[in-house]
Amino acid sequence: MGTGTGTAERRTPIGALRARLLDEINATVHGEDLHLERYDRPPGDPGLFGPDSVVWRVHGHPAGMLVGGFAALLLQSLHPLAMAAVATNSDFRTDPTGRLHRTARFVTTTTLGSTAAAEQAIASVRRIHLRIRGTAPDGRPYRADDPDLLTWVHAAEVHCFLTGYQHFSATPLSAAECDRYYAEAALVAELLGATSIPRSRAEMAEYLARIRPDLRVTPPALEVLRLLRGFGRSRRERLAVRLLTNASIDLLPGWARAELAVRRPWLVRVGWDRPLARAGGRIMVWACGPSQIRAAAHARATAPTAQ
Repeated sequence: MGTGTGTAERRTPIGALRARLLDEINATVHGEDLHLERYDRPPGDPGLFGPDSVVWRVHGHPAGMLVGGFAALLLQSLHPLAMAAVATNSDFRTDPTGRLHRTARFVTTTTLGSTAAAEQAIASVRRIHLRIRGTAPDGRPYRADDPDLLTWVHAAEVHCFLTGYQHFSATPLSAAECDRYYAEAALVAELLGATSIPRSRAEMAEYLARIRPDLRVTPPALEVLRLLRGFGRSRRERLAVRLLTNASIDLLPGWARAELAVRRPWLVRVGWDRPLARAGGRIMVWACGPSQIRAAAHARATAPTAQ
């Protein structure tokens, strides 16, 4: 996400509103610096995926990614070992904004960044994972570089990203394109050390059914839900995040909502949460406009290779 609103446009009332919304979205998601140097060089480098990939398409939709990202956090929290690692080793309680920035930066860099930038981001995460290990409250040991845990985190993430895109995009993917998305996105999980990664809708459905008995709510998972519902540095930001959180709950499987004890009736989700989220999503897409990051990445990937 992120765009350049021209000086002349900023002088108009609509342009000023758009610029203000964009600045708030960028500050919330990315922080103050978009670090375009990760995306605009070297010429001719497609990165891990390239402009023709379905990953670029799905990950380029602001509303789908934000709502899907919140849903992914909630779904991931239902794995007791994954949540134990986060609860013990993450600063999500004391610095939730920083946690959001780092997650958004990793996804954006591995999606749109140069090959070198993406590989550096992955190598950095792998180094951090090597240091994270311990014992969960139920007595089971965990380590962040466990291939099974990495597969779970990846599967929950891409499943929710895709679900968010399908809900909020004006041009949802076909069945074949959904399969292609899962197959493409598996590359990052592989490079992080995951194994047996779902690479199609059928494999994802089978994987989620297989892992379901291992998933349950824990006190830290409920803490994540409370933090999301109260997240924001201003009243307007908290209102926007609450809207996105309600929309993300709608993306979750019914059993996940039941585990989290979220009681939002179907009529509320369909008649209130979805329309509000879609309206907010359209405003978000309008405010973001052509992404600076995406534009820089596309120019890099399509430029003649430097001799």
